[in-house]
Amino acid sequence: MRVYFGFDDTDNHDSLYGTGKLVRWFQEQLPPGCECLGVVRQQLFVCDAIPFTSHNSAACLIAELQDPSLLDGMIEAAVAHIRQYSVLGSDPGLCVASELERSLDDVVAYGYDCTHCVSSQKRALKIAEHIHLSGHGGTNDGIIGAVAAVGLTHSGWSGRFIELGNLREWPEQTTVLELLVKGIETVSLDRDARIPAPNDAVITHGWLRPRLMGHRAVLLVRPLGPSTWENVYHKRKKSDHPTEQDEHRIIAN
Repeated sequence: MRVYFGFDDTDNHDSLYGTGKLVRWFQEQLPPGCECLGVVRQQLFVCDAIPFTSHNSAACLIAELQDPSLLDGMIEAAVAHIRQYSVLGSDPGLCVASELERSLDDVVAYGYDCTHCVSSQKRALKIAEHIHLSGHGGTNDGIIGAVAAVGLTHSGWSGRFIELGNLREWPEQTTVLELLVKGIETVSLDRDARIPAPNDAVITHGWLRPRLMGHRAVLLVRPLGPSTWENVYHKRKKSDHPTEQDEHRIIAN
């Protein structure tokens, strides 16, 4: 049984880690018989009417449970994890739903709404009335993004993976086949829609964050030369003149 754990608003402007990292840490709390299938970052609506720390993103851990009876204990562990690692001044929220829930179509629609318009706790609570939703501090506004993270991730067509096996250990160069063996499909953005061959080289730039597309991890690439492709969306360059605060902060994801 696949289960989605959506987290949001667990950090503040001065914290040394963000929600993405907190969610990635949660996989260490998973019990035997439960596998982490990845952690997906979801980008939500950015506007002046919505308070957020940096980019207004939420995150969702996807877990595969062999025994559904483990779920209640995992929810308790997620709550304890938030209480341990969320920081003062944050407004944490947790949403948990299994793929068997009948109301997930409404949760998906709500998630898409949260990418382009302002929502409310009242609506989040209504949408999530048949699944777990809880707030754990401050204003509890994190419940809004937590529900959205579950819906968008369940849709299979939104977000990027910030955890997927050894995502942070890939070398500067790999091959299409090596990526596929680890569950990452390579899709070309070439104008003529050429298909990368298994032995073609992929220049990763040392940073892989595949997209969630069609319920799969997909790395978007563009041609760089004969039998060579480049990871399109590699890490953004930092400012040439970072502030002192930037130098002491750890980028969340």
